Amino acid sequence: MTSIDSGATTKPKPPLIYNPKVRGIAYQAVLCITIAFLAWAAVHNAAENLARAKIASGFGFWENTAGFDISQTLIDYSTTSTYGRAFWVGLLNTLLVAILGIVFATILGFIIGIGRLSKNWLVAKLAGAYVGIIRNLPLLLQLLFWYNAVLKALPGFRESLAIPGGGFLNNRGLFLPQPVFGPAARGTLIALVAGIVAAVIYRTWANRRQMRTGQQAPVLWVTLGLVIGLPFVVFAASGFPVQFTYPEAGRFNIRGGIEVLPEFMALLFGLTIYTAAFIAEVVRAGITAVAKGQTEAAYSLGLRPGPTLRLVVVPQAMRVIVPPLTNQYLNLTKNSSLAVAIGYPDLVQIFAGTVLNQTGQAVEVIVITMAVYLAISLVTSGLMNLYNRRIALVER
Repeated sequence: MTSIDSGATTKPKPPLIYNPKVRGIAYQAVLCITIAFLAWAAVHNAAENLARAKIASGFGFWENTAGFDISQTLIDYSTTSTYGRAFWVGLLNTLLVAILGIVFATILGFIIGIGRLSKNWLVAKLAGAYVGIIRNLPLLLQLLFWYNAVLKALPGFRESLAIPGGGFLNNRGLFLPQPVFGPAARGTLIALVAGIVAAVIYRTWANRRQMRTGQQAPVLWVTLGLVIGLPFVVFAASGFPVQFTYPEAGRFNIRGGIEVLPEFMALLFGLTIYTAAFIAEVVRAGITAVAKGQTEAAYSLGLRPGPTLRLVVVPQAMRVIVPPLTNQYLNLTKNSSLAVAIGYPDLVQIFAGTVLNQTGQAVEVIVITMAVYLAISLVTSGLMNLYNRRIALVER
């Protein structure tokens, strides 16, 4: 009799090319090699072209003397400072207008967005008209309007408008008293930092307590007391260690105090008002995304419209609002580069403008400028993503 082999027949292994995992790794390797080659070719070609045109390359210009003045500086700077110092001046000016613009645009955008949903016919129509007009006008035109039609149309130096408290306003800018703090003011700064830390700890405890027991703590008033009241008490106990340097009208200009340039005000006004129109639509969409039953349930529990909006609707709407709100923050930061159109000394105007023209090293200057805006955008996105994960809905 013929014996039959009952063992399982071993199937031959398919070639590695048919393995999805291997193919995926191979495709990624080819893509990385291609990108690296293209980058090397671009850098090599740029270096050869610069050498052929006898244009200096490298970052040796960083320590060279700038030789030009800057109208607004947050750190010490003079014509004898280096190009590197000018870079930091421009970066700080950019961060200043971007941070203030984000804060003011968020506040105004939330007010307009909530106003669009108001039951008051006039408020809703005015908010809608604001959004419809502002977001459909180019930002550059709005900046030119604020600068040329509003701020430059103010009275001249000799007809300066007096501001209560010792300030002046004219077409050269806004002049305000400058506070000069004494050594005892350090205690106030320490109290402010301690108050902020304590407020964060208290808010975290109050939220956990509310989630556990349902009891709401007076977070707002305690936070105000810690952040504002505590530093004020320490400041008063120290004998109010501050003096003011008031602006004085001279023969040809105003001297002393704090000078706020019209370029800065025009840029801040334009970015705030323009971005707030888009934020208002984001807020409106986020609030309307919350189920109407949530509001009705809050009313049935005896909550008034104000607490219902603050405690029920907005916390749920933030999950919808934050992602597109991040995009508006990024747009505002990048749109600040339009400051060059009205002469505000930001990073683009100083570094990618004056420094580039004087040194001729366009590649290095432009690469650094692009890297800075990329870093600012990544940091902003990272912080907003952290906040978004913190407020995300967690399944139980």
